[in-house]
Amino acid sequence: MAYATAADGAQIYYKDWGKGRPAVLMHGWPLTGDTFDEMGIALSENGYRCIIIDRRGFGRSDKTWQGNDYDSYADDVAAILDDAGIDEPAALIGFSMGGGEVARFQSRHKGRTSAAILISSVVPHVAKSDENPNGVPQDTLQDITQALKSDHQGFFPGFFEEFFGVDENKDAVSDGVQRGAFQQTMQASIHNILASADAWATTNFLPDLKNFDRPTLVIHGTKDKTVPIDATARVVADKVKQAKLIEYDGSPHAVFATDKERLIDDVKNFLDDALGEHSAIPLHSAETA
Repeated sequence: MAYATAADGAQIYYKDWGKGRPAVLMHGWPLTGDTFDEMGIALSENGYRCIIIDRRGFGRSDKTWQGNDYDSYADDVAAILDDAGIDEPAALIGFSMGGGEVARFQSRHKGRTSAAILISSVVPHVAKSDENPNGVPQDTLQDITQALKSDHQGFFPGFFEEFFGVDENKDAVSDGVQRGAFQQTMQASIHNILASADAWATTNFLPDLKNFDRPTLVIHGTKDKTVPIDATARVVADKVKQAKLIEYDGSPHAVFATDKERLIDDVKNFLDDALGEHSAIPLHSAETA
């Protein structure tokens, strides 16, 4: 196991898999880096060095009282890159809340990004406002907060129904996938769950978009009820001139599970095109032939 020490002394857990061009994978709320295990294996077997993070407050990282904001999250990523000895630009891959880390990292740590991938991302803004009419209504966000404070263990099974799309398609994912997500969630502290929810719900990343100056891929399901595509992915595609948008027709929020094979292929193909294909021999060549 690897832990990096953040600026405030917090211990941030990460997996370090493979060899080659670095790619950093940042999970969504309220999960852990285990979200990206399958993608991490696939990329690591194809010439990438994958750094898979447990955000502070989640998984195996410290459950800090402070630092539950995007400036701190982005700086934690930089601390991990330093700890891992990565001194070249890295590809940043962020799912949902993790997309905010991709955006803020590029503002705070210029020159350390080789490519950016936003998957079902909260960028540029989730909450509904005059500026963001397609966002999530404030009343809905407040209801989530109250439900979490009242009974967060009871809240998440219902939340994951929309997250994975089983509210409309009971076969979208297995019961095991849903149970796994709940188990990951229960590794977090309720304080960090609440504080990070406030961060992803209220942070406006529009100013960060001007710093997307590397190849950028945006992937989003058209039936995402958790993070509406019209408030996020389509806005990024409009405002970031080099961004490529791939819409998964009919897919929900958790495309890492519902569209796993397609997502892995899209991410790998994009990175190969953006960064150059690798000559490294896959670690498990017999399995990937």
